[in-house]
This record gives sequence, structure tokens and C-alpha cells, in this order.
Amino acid sequence: MSQITVTLPDGSRRTVPAATSVREVAEMISPRLAKAALAGIVDGKLVDLSSPIVSDATVQIVTPESAGALALYRHSTAHLLAAAVTQLFPGVQCGIGPATDEGFFYDFVVDRPFVPEDLDAIEEKMRELASQDLPYERQLWPREEARQFFAERGEPLKVQLIDEKTQGQAVVSCYTIKDRETFVDFCVGPHVPSTGKLKAFKLLSASNAYWKGDAHNQAMQRINGTAFFSDKELKAYLTQIEEAKKRDHRKLGRELGLFTFHPWAPGAAFWLDKGTTLYNTLANYMRDVLLPAGYIEVKTPLVYNKALWERSGHWKHFRQNMFLIESEGDTMSMKPMNCPGHFLAYASESHSYRDLPIRFHEQTPLHRNEPSGVLSGLTRVRQFSQDDAHCFITQEQIGEEVERLIRLVQRVYGDFGLPFSAKLSTRPDEFMGDVDTWNHAEAQLKAALDQSGMTYTINEKDGAFYGPKIDFDVTDALGRQWQCATIQLDYMQPENFDLKYKAADNSERRPVVIHRAIFGSFERFIAILIEHYAGAFPLWLAPVQAVVLTISDRHLEYGRSVTDRLKSAGLRVTLDERQEKIGFKIREAQLQKVPYMLVVGDRESAEGTVSVRGRVTGDMGTQKVADFLAAATQEIVLKGVVTKPREIPLAAEVQ
Repeated sequence: MSQITVTLPDGSRRTVPAATSVREVAEMISPRLAKAALAGIVDGKLVDLSSPIVSDATVQIVTPESAGALALYRHSTAHLLAAAVTQLFPGVQCGIGPATDEGFFYDFVVDRPFVPEDLDAIEEKMRELASQDLPYERQLWPREEARQFFAERGEPLKVQLIDEKTQGQAVVSCYTIKDRETFVDFCVGPHVPSTGKLKAFKLLSASNAYWKGDAHNQAMQRINGTAFFSDKELKAYLTQIEEAKKRDHRKLGRELGLFTFHPWAPGAAFWLDKGTTLYNTLANYMRDVLLPAGYIEVKTPLVYNKALWERSGHWKHFRQNMFLIESEGDTMSMKPMNCPGHFLAYASESHSYRDLPIRFHEQTPLHRNEPSGVLSGLTRVRQFSQDDAHCFITQEQIGEEVERLIRLVQRVYGDFGLPFSAKLSTRPDEFMGDVDTWNHAEAQLKAALDQSGMTYTINEKDGAFYGPKIDFDVTDALGRQWQCATIQLDYMQPENFDLKYKAADNSERRPVVIHRAIFGSFERFIAILIEHYAGAFPLWLAPVQAVVLTISDRHLEYGRSVTDRLKSAGLRVTLDERQEKIGFKIREAQLQKVPYMLVVGDRESAEGTVSVRGRVTGDMGTQKVADFLAAATQEIVLKGVVTKPREIPLAAEVQ
């Protein structure tokens, strides 16, 4: 038998017979490693432990501590879920069941919706199958045999997937749990070696879904779950999601009177009084940050002829997500992004190298025709605005401009008490331009990150084909990460739109474009903030910063004078004139998470003072109106009282 060489992560090499499995390599290294092994990485590709190694290769054994292991584990748990469902509900059709950032899901076609009792039974069946330590096995079937098998089982969705994903292939990959009768699925894998590896999992919910997320397709039921390598991690996550339910921006948005939705305008928020105040506060805050930093605010059209999108490439790749309009024989589209409009604005004038950088900023509404099945509160909408900007620079200005942008990101997230991390994504295998240009750009991005003192990771080959990028993930009070800011270099669109500037030698050159946003969309960022603060916004952000509470009707005149004085100084203040007991008024203000309650009665009216109560601190004593105003103004200038997530009160503490 021929021999091959496997190279291990530490650089050591072993000579083994050809077709030795990944599991056998793990056993050669150590019994302990073999016991912990879940899969392998052979020449950079994730494979099953049973996968044979047929030629010289680098080999890494995947254990629970390995990067990417949790996604593998959750994908296998999704198959375990499907096996349980197919055994308990004969005749069910299986859709897809991927791992997600939070766990996993699987979609099914069933005769009726799942109820909580079903989830309990399904989870119990999953544990039974896990306790039997049944093997996952990859089988390669002839394509037509696989199509016929799933068609005869009454699973047309699987046949559709095989048709779409395996054109031109002689065989297709299917996985069984134990055997075809126990469970079989069309899947490329890989998976853990057996169900016994799956210990800590929990089914969380069932909801309506549609095949491929399109409401015009087959209606389905989605079961969501999560899985971890230990019961301790699972318990911590379940505690986190219980807290997240209390902070859910959809729930708090209603309770705090920020926004609402209506079925006649799916995916578009109705911003109510206080929500509009919050939205405008963020919009003006961003203007106050950007305009002094050399940005120019512009407003570009909302509707464009399809010729623009054909030029930019979006018509080919993004058309299905556009709202189309027919007008006088022309096909138009609501704009889903600002960049092509900014390119037209740049091209409308001649530019010298002395003019650059040119930085366009815009906050006008955007529209994307997201499938109804994926709409979710403010985090996935059809109408939104961004703190969008495009910077037109020379090749030599990349490093300096990116460093400026990183400082902006640091400032903004610091003002909101949001820790963040960065990822640098480099040249993919397929890219536009030449290698030297990419190497120069990547070196400048890396130098800017190093200069900022930030820690960051490098995502090799994960850049867009038209330029490298830096992504920023913020971490909220519950430890969840949200991808928000992006700094994306673009070499392609300046070519598409023939953008130019006159260089110092009087030659015409192409600018480089940086696409950047810090909030991302206002809607999604507001959702993050609501859940981060549990609705208890710091003073500078709060839609209502203080409420004046009168003890009785005879204090109304003084209460109005205090309210007017604070309003005239720029504070957002309301007056509670209701004929209710003061304790009731205080409780109502606390439920609305107003930062300060100013109680006025006989003594306060006579002395020109207010009795101040903080949202969390409680009684703060009697203060002269001028003193309260000065302290509040200073707090607003300092942009909040929280700097770290753990300092933010839990939802229960701000009721």
C-alpha cells in the first residue's frame, strides 16, 4: 500500500498509509485527542472524521476548542432535530436546517403549527436519539437515485434543492443518522461522528416561515433551537435570552411610545413623537460629528432610471431587492443605497487633487424589497436611512483617511458606551485590479489599525472583489455582538462611472472610493440601543429628559414655569398635569424610563426649587432649578453616564 505524509499544525510530519481516515490520524496522535475529536481540516477543508486522506496533506483535528467547531456541532444538532420530528410526525416534509450565530433552526411542512407541547416531545426524542450514540454517515448517491428517492418519499423541496445545487454532478452528498429509515437528508456536511457528541441543546420556539423566506412560496413551520458544548454555557445563554426578552426593542418600542408598525406598510416603521425625537437626536448627533470633520451633507434623488443600476451592476445582482416603478414607459427603482447617486454627484463637477478628499454624507430614506418572511422589528426593514458617506480620495491618502475614520468610529461608539472589535478582510481569490494595488491598500488599512492601537483580527480572502474592508462589531450589555460600521475600499465603481481628478502632473487619474457607515442603518442602530440600554437611555439621548410632577392643582402654575424655563434652556421636558397621586405619577415616569422626575409642591413653589428623583438613584434631594439645569446640561455635554455594558442596569432595575 502506498504511503502519504500528513503535516500537523505544529509542523511535525507523519507517514501513514494512503486512505487513512482523519479519525485514525487523531488516534495516532493521542487517545485523548481522538476522544475529543469532532471533525478534521484537511488542506483547509472541513471534513468528517471518517474522511480518507488520499494524498500528502496538512491535517488539523477539530475539537470543541477549535474555531468553527460550534457551527459544526449546531448543524449536527439541527439534523438531530429533523430526525426527531420525522419520527414523531410521519409525512412531514423537511426544508433546510442550518447553524446560525445563535444556534440552529429547521423548517418543516406540517399539517398544523407546532405547539409548546410538541417542542417538549421533540426535545425528549432528540435526547433519546442522542443517548443511543447513533452514527452520522456521509453517503454519495447517484444524482438520479437521490432525486427519485426524495420524490418517492414525498419531499419535493429536497428534489428542488438537488436540482438547484448539483447540476452537472454525477453524485450527490447525503447524510444518514444510523440508516435511511432513522433519518436521511441531502447535505454536504460535515457532521460530528455520532449523536452521542450532542449533549447540551434546547428548543426555543416555533414560528411561521416560508420556503426560501418568500411569502409566495410554501408555508412552513420553523423550529429554533440552540446548542453548546456544556450545560454551563447553555444555561448562561438561556439566562441571557430571558433578559433579552425583557429588552426586546419591539416590546419596549410599544411600551415607550417610540414606534409602531401597520400591516399596510410592512417593514416600515411609524415613528411616533418620542421615537421621532430619538431618531432626530441621532441624526443631528451624527451631523455634529461629521460636518466639522470635513463632510458635506447632500441629498440625492429617491427614484432612478434602471440605467443607473445597470451601470453600477446592482440591476444584475440586486434587482430582486428593489422596489420597481413603471413611469411613462421607463423602468425606475426606489434607491436601495446611496452610492451610485454620490458617484453622479461627484462626476457633475471637475476635481483637482487639491480638492480631495471629498466626503459626501447623506441620510435620505432607502428602500429594499426584503422578503416578508425575514422582516423583524427595526432590525430587518424595507424602509430605512443610513449615516451613509462616501469619501473620494487619492491612492496615497488611503492610510490617513482610514485612520481618521477609525478615530470617528472610536469616538462614536465611545459616546454610546459600546465596546467594539475590528476585522480586516483581505483580497479574495477573485478580485478586480492588480495584486500590487491590493497589497498597497491592505498595508495602509493594517497600518491605520495599528496606529489606532486597536486589536483586530484578519479575515483572509474575505474582502469584496472590488476592495478590502474593515468591519466593526459592537458588543451590547448582554454580550451580544452586532456588525455595524464598515470601511470599504472600492476600485470598481470609479471605473464604472468614469470618475476622475486632475493630478499634480495634470494627468487624469481615478479616485479611490471609501464606502463607510458607523451606525449602519438608523433603524437597526436604534434597535441595538433600545436593547443595550433596556430602554433607559442616557440623558442626552432620552426622548423625554425630565418630567415635572405636580403634587396638586395649586402647584400647576409653578410647574408650568419650571417646565418653560427648562425647555427654553434646551431640555426635553414634559409636565404631568393629571389629578393623580404623586406616587402614581412617579411610578408612571419610572415605567417610561424618564431620567429625572422633578416633584413640585408647596415648599418647592415657595423656595423656587424642585425635588429631584433619578431614574435609578431615587431621591436626590431638593435643588434650585438653576442648579439642576447646570448639572443636567453638564451630563448632556459629557454624553451619558455609562461607559461599560456591565454598568448598565438590568431591565428589572429600570422598571
